[in-house]
This record gives sequence, C-alpha cells and structure tokens, in this order.
Amino acid sequence: MTTWLRDETPHDIFRFLRESDEGRHQTARVTADGAAWLASAAGGRDGAALTRWESRPASPAALPCGTVFDVVNVDPVFGRRMLDRLWEEGPGSGPVAVHRGRMMLFAAPGTAQRLPALLDWEEWGDSVPRPLCHGLGDAVTVPPLVPSGSSGPRWLVAPDSRHPWLP
Repeated sequence: MTTWLRDETPHDIFRFLRESDEGRHQTARVTADGAAWLASAAGGRDGAALTRWESRPASPAALPCGTVFDVVNVDPVFGRRMLDRLWEEGPGSGPVAVHRGRMMLFAAPGTAQRLPALLDWEEWGDSVPRPLCHGLGDAVTVPPLVPSGSSGPRWLVAPDSRHPWLP
C-alpha cells in the first residue's frame, strides 16, 4: 500500500490540496485489483464501472457507500493526525482521498452508523469539527484511477487490493 508521507509537518497538507503543488506530492495510483474493489461497490453494475474507467481512467466516479465501504469525511488537518496515528500504532490506513478541501478515509461498512454514538460516548468536544460519515444510502465521488493533474479529487492512499484493510 502507498505509504503516508510522515516527514512533513501537519500544515503541509494544505500544499497538497492546492492545484499548483503536483511536483512535491505524488498522487497515488490505483492498481487493477484496487479498481476491481472500488467497482464492486457499484453492485451488479461493477462491470459497467470498470468499462467506464477503461475508456476514461482520468475521470472521477460516484460510488455508493454502505456495502463495500463507508467514508469518514474530515477536516484535512484532523485527517492528517488520524492518519499519522493509524500508521504509527497499527497496520496503516485503508484508502484515503482528498476532495474539495476535505480528507475522505475509507472505512469498514457500518462505520457511519456506529461512529456518531462512539463520538458521543467519548464525549467528543468542539475542539475538532465532527466528521461527516457517509454510509448506506450515500454516495461519494472517488478520484480517478490515474492522476489527472486537475484540481479534482486525488488519492493519498490508493486502493491496491481486492480486500483492503478498512479501519
């Protein structure tokens, strides 16, 4: 799996989010197995998703959440801290993307349903904005399979297997 760039300070995530900084950060590339995993979120239409990506690999796609993955959508500074902790204390992270100034962490199905109660139990304060959780009935825009060089969604940690580890 693509490693997280740990040697940068937290504020550098904003450099990645700016369109003009493509030379400093390498956008992660999705493998064929990763593309198959993403397409499986489309259910019975996964063949159509793969066919569309074959003809336009530099195009983002909208995929449903809730069956193959959920997405935790967070502020990029807080997301960077979450990623650092996942890489320092465990097996790393699952796929991670940035889009519209937000960081999207792909998580196990059901996370969107469980996370609000967990945050309440942990007495989540106002010091960090509450994450948005996308689950069953929601859809998210996923980055293209190959870097497009545009200001659209980009992978920080691209899916690289048919069964990625999802926190």
